[in-house]
Amino acid sequence: MRILITGVTGYIGRHLCATLADAGHDVVGTSRKPAGVDLPGLTQAFAWLPATEPLPAQALDGVDGVVHLTGESVAGRWTAAKKRAMRASRVDSAANVVAGIATSSHKPSVFVGGSAVGFYGDCGDDELTEADPAGDDFLARLTADWEAAAQDVTRLGVRSVVARTGMVVGPGAKFLAPQLPLAKLGLGGRLGSGNQWWSWAHVDDVTGIIKLALEDASMEGPINVTSPHIARQRDFAKALGHILHRPAFVWAPALAIKLVLGEFADEILTSKRVFPAAALAAGYTFAYPSLEPALQQAVRA
Repeated sequence: MRILITGVTGYIGRHLCATLADAGHDVVGTSRKPAGVDLPGLTQAFAWLPATEPLPAQALDGVDGVVHLTGESVAGRWTAAKKRAMRASRVDSAANVVAGIATSSHKPSVFVGGSAVGFYGDCGDDELTEADPAGDDFLARLTADWEAAAQDVTRLGVRSVVARTGMVVGPGAKFLAPQLPLAKLGLGGRLGSGNQWWSWAHVDDVTGIIKLALEDASMEGPINVTSPHIARQRDFAKALGHILHRPAFVWAPALAIKLVLGEFADEILTSKRVFPAAALAAGYTFAYPSLEPALQQAVRA
């Protein structure tokens, strides 16, 4: 297959490019500055401004599958400007991908759109599958709109899959970056109650599930890209401390986290126990189903 990855220079995009190339696929990508893009496995990069213009026709030439991964990071204080950027980079960019496909003389057979477990909102201890509805906080509403914009591609006769990704664990993962220095100093521990469920997946499984979604014509609709063994935040901290041979007993009160991070703190303190029912039903075998081996590979790779 010839596969186009938007957001190919991002963390997941780079790993997916290598995974697909290793499997024998021809991988092309988009970038705001394609001249500087040089990734293993990438055969060509096309210029595209995702929030402001339709996906260019030349990027779709001969393409069998599109994976759309662009999106402003949710990390940081959610100012009005940050929220606008988050929406434009998700909802507007997804609409622009569909617009590009609509006007192209060549239609891909499959579209895989990026999404996130933030779709579900805070659900406490409830175990969530792809059948559960969207939540009602800012990120849940934004993610639902993001998915809706991407799902418009089905009207063009293109099979569509939505990859609801959890916290990504792997070497150099942005999710781990702020935690590792503290954990190495023995300053890891509970964030708030520590009882909140953190749905996570190793990057090898993120790319593996997306690869399966591209190749398996029976897969469509939402897919939870999370490990089957979800962990509470306190257990995540303990596992990281154990790997680093450091204690993990420092407590960060919820109020302090909210004062520092504002509305974004809810994504750290709330609970999303998201189960990968669709991936397992499709026969996917996880490379890293358990947390500690996944963290160990991420930290020591």
